[in-house]
Amino acid sequence: MKKGLFIVFEGGEGSGKSTMIDKVYEWLRECDYDCIKTREPGGISIAEQIREVILNKENTKMDGKTEALLYAAARRQHLVEKVIPALENGQVVLCDRFVDSSLAYQGYARGLGIEEVYEINRFAIGDCMPNISILFDISPEVGMARIKKNAEREVNRLDLEKLDFHNKVREGYDIIYRKNRDRMVKINADESIDKVFDDVKNIISNLINNTDK
Repeated sequence: MKKGLFIVFEGGEGSGKSTMIDKVYEWLRECDYDCIKTREPGGISIAEQIREVILNKENTKMDGKTEALLYAAARRQHLVEKVIPALENGQVVLCDRFVDSSLAYQGYARGLGIEEVYEINRFAIGDCMPNISILFDISPEVGMARIKKNAEREVNRLDLEKLDFHNKVREGYDIIYRKNRDRMVKINADESIDKVFDDVKNIISNLINNTDK
């Protein structure tokens, strides 16, 4: 594979994205692919510092537009410092969240407008979009129940939102998915870990095979 691939994992809270990224990373390494895994917001020092501000449970007064702008700022720094160099180096980049998260969370669930939030992010990301975005679809009730059972998982400000907010996030993702089927694939994240992993491997294998042609 001569050029890098940008693969993004999207979904609501408790959808299993982080678990899948770890498994996919190990699988690709075993297949001798040069890959990295990273996350948003975060991935590099500056973006991780912004993450602490965004997700701090004490910051309950944060305005929706402030939140959207902070995500975009962290995204920009993460791109120029880590993602773009890795892609230019021919690596596979596995990223936990990208621009679709902002569109679903701030654009739709916060009511700022999907197009409005996209414009903020278009300035931040330029023309750098994922080769594919894998949407892990799960009911918010199941996702939040998973979070409560996982004592090791970071509990952040967004986890404390009411169920109605998380239902809107899911609705937002569905709208975004229906408009972007050329680069988005939806899978049922309520299946077993093995079934979800098999689905993800098939999606990524097809992407790699089509890219190598």
